[in-house]
Amino acid sequence: MTSGNVVVTLLALLLLGASSQLSASSETEARERCDHFTSARRPFFGDLHVHTRYSLDASTQGTQTTPAQAYQFAQGERIGVQPWSADGKAQRSLQLARPLDFAMVSDHAELIGEVEMCNNPEVTGHNSWQCRFYRAWPRGAFYLFNYMAAMRASHLGLCGDDGELCDAAALAPWQEMQDAAETHYDRSSACAFTTFIGYEWTGVAPATGGNLHRNVVFRNAQVPELPASYIDTPGETLLWDALENDCNDSDSGCQALVIPHNSNLSAGQMFPLQRADGSPLDADYAAQRQRMEPLVEIMQHKGASECFYAPGITRDELCAFEQLPRDNIARFNTPPQPDTGFLRDTWLKGLSQQAQTGINPFRFGVIASTDTHLGAPGAVAEDGFLGHGGDGVPALKSVPPGLPDKLEYNPGGLAVVWAEQNTRDALFTAMQRREVYGTSGPRIVSRLFAGFDLEPALCAAPDMAAQGYARAVPMGSDLGPAPVGAAMTLLLAAQQDAGAGAEPGLPLQKIQVVKGWLDADGQRHERVYDAVGDAEPRGTVDTASCATGGSGHARLCTVWRDPDFDSSQRAFYYSRVVENPSCRWSQRLCVAGGVDCSRPETIGEGFEGCCAAEHRPVVQERAWSSPVWYQPTTP
Repeated sequence: MTSGNVVVTLLALLLLGASSQLSASSETEARERCDHFTSARRPFFGDLHVHTRYSLDASTQGTQTTPAQAYQFAQGERIGVQPWSADGKAQRSLQLARPLDFAMVSDHAELIGEVEMCNNPEVTGHNSWQCRFYRAWPRGAFYLFNYMAAMRASHLGLCGDDGELCDAAALAPWQEMQDAAETHYDRSSACAFTTFIGYEWTGVAPATGGNLHRNVVFRNAQVPELPASYIDTPGETLLWDALENDCNDSDSGCQALVIPHNSNLSAGQMFPLQRADGSPLDADYAAQRQRMEPLVEIMQHKGASECFYAPGITRDELCAFEQLPRDNIARFNTPPQPDTGFLRDTWLKGLSQQAQTGINPFRFGVIASTDTHLGAPGAVAEDGFLGHGGDGVPALKSVPPGLPDKLEYNPGGLAVVWAEQNTRDALFTAMQRREVYGTSGPRIVSRLFAGFDLEPALCAAPDMAAQGYARAVPMGSDLGPAPVGAAMTLLLAAQQDAGAGAEPGLPLQKIQVVKGWLDADGQRHERVYDAVGDAEPRGTVDTASCATGGSGHARLCTVWRDPDFDSSQRAFYYSRVVENPSCRWSQRLCVAGGVDCSRPETIGEGFEGCCAAEHRPVVQERAWSSPVWYQPTTP
């Protein structure tokens, strides 16, 4: 384990207690127990959304990172990044300041075979006109192949009548992904690094350009012969059916869960209120969605999906954080609205659906990840950001001048899992029970327990975590009816990012509680409370130099009591931990490039975005917990 991870772990255990009577997660694989095992659980930081050379949108932009190299990068090794010289040398490179605890390569299932076919001369179809087009004009192939696969659910003609040639071509890279995951999974008692086998299922609603993308995570090494793609299963229920038939219900030991992402770009279609045939959602749909999709990705390099902000429409200004200017992934010119896929609105709709059908289809916990297309899991630093490729700025032949990515994009976030130990079983079980959270990049430690009449003295208790589990429920859980006269209370605790080496983490400003509820008439409401910390930041940032100053909090803890609690109202609660302000990645590069917007002669090629009206020079990084759902009747 690295020194940075040790520091985070010690802080977390000191902050949150180190003893409990909880049992370990069920085991599906033979391996040693971890030396760091703790029944009180601890936070593990990782990235479940990583693309390598086998994703078409990475391959056509020059990414050469293999799945094995992606896992090596996650453990702290340096990798080369495009563009590449004529003699095969990378013109740029990346290295993490701190290794991750876990990662998953999630290449697109739809075009694995085509990418292998067009890049490997020994594969049948290599000389098809489609592959010659792919090699001659990679950027054009990026749009054409993706259009056919993601919007038309079809191959491009090089795969044979039934897609058999591309299926055959996909077998070798899919096996390579499995082999890389197995090779780099630390099965020793050190448990330094965990890998998951998985992939991305990539669909787009043609009429609206709405993003339907999902990542599939397998619990262990038992996986299907090939991943189910959008071409094979063009609809979320078809994907769930395939995974249940071929995996979860197959008696093979295979288990899978699904994580939707970029609902902010789904044009409202990631979380529909009706089935594909137009009929309303029913209890069967809701139950299957709960089984298959326990989590959702709240943040990645294509924006945040927590909530919507617009002056005069919504009041929570922190919802403007990394909000994109459109509601879809196809770049149709339609701006976002409160109901176009943001999670807070979706969680509220879930309460309404539960009141109607008895089951909440949108009972998601949250993680974050990067969606890197450089094979660089965990590359979330604002300083030195190179872009993540994919839908961003390509660097196939040369380093782009100025800003290396589209102004609206960001370095992405991290998934954090509270588990007893760093193993596939323990992490997967934690994801199933939703005891997870996401950060926008920093390694903030955040914890939440919900119960009735918890005592303020818990923050100082040496066994705080043990008492939290004994007297309350953790993030991601349901909480049943309140005793007569009792109030909803949340135990909230957070620790600032410990930093790495000479780069300390920033202090925290505050912890907020976000509540959503249904009133007696079925109307939906939401409110944000400042629970502990400073209402306004005492930390400062000089945008001319990006130096930070002022004050903040290394640790925050409180037992918060809901002043508006009504035991008859269905509700959810989640926490938002907000860091002090700092310079966004784009502003750091603008400063390094000597840009002074009052002097046009300083605005070099590629730096025009520094002075654009939509440029946001300052960012407040954060962590979002999974919600706790209060049920006025027994779940």
